[in-house]
Amino acid sequence: MSQILNADFGKEDTIWLTKGKTLRKAIGILGMALPFLLILSLYFFSNFSEPLESISHYYYTRVSGVFIGILSILAIFLIIYKGKAPTDLIISTIAGVAVLFVLLFPTGNISEICHDKTKTYSLIILPKNEFRETFHYISAAVFLSCLSFMSIFIFTKSDKSKEERGEKKILRNKIFRVCGVIMIITLVVIFFGGFCKFIPEDFYQNNQITFWMEAIAVESFGFSWLIKGETWFKDKK
Repeated sequence: MSQILNADFGKEDTIWLTKGKTLRKAIGILGMALPFLLILSLYFFSNFSEPLESISHYYYTRVSGVFIGILSILAIFLIIYKGKAPTDLIISTIAGVAVLFVLLFPTGNISEICHDKTKTYSLIILPKNEFRETFHYISAAVFLSCLSFMSIFIFTKSDKSKEERGEKKILRNKIFRVCGVIMIITLVVIFFGGFCKFIPEDFYQNNQITFWMEAIAVESFGFSWLIKGETWFKDKK
């Protein structure tokens, strides 16, 4: 067990979970697993297979525990993540706190009346509160913006010049930038399509555009963190 956890029980700060690579992999796995776990869990418990309006709306369903649990763990991991420079710590901490705000200030209800016959998977309802819902959207945007920034500007850093970087590092940087840009694009689509109504509302709602944009965003950030955790495309020693 000691070897598996890389734990020296003579010291208090050697547990495997405090290591940067482990945290990056854990954050990546949780991020990429989130949409799939929510859809599969809701289907298992309520026999409902379609995505909801957004990932945040799973807060109101029978699988709220999955939603709250994964985001809470993500928040903790992001807050304790140190990185290699103060900027890493600051940005990841802001992202972690933003995730907590996403949970503390839930989005709007799935339906105006709990247990709507057409939405039997909905279990709870909260009084409508514009401040809470707006702050939720802002927190979610800050969360994804921080992760996009990390992917584009922090993960691509190197202590070597461009000429000295290996092929794998060059490839990783391309992946980081693509993932970061994808996250930005999803935020733009949600903002202009959902809030500014540039996309016809019926089409936007009926096709769960917000959910799919959020799913693409978390898949991108999760993949980015897995690459940063050296799951794939590692430099040859």
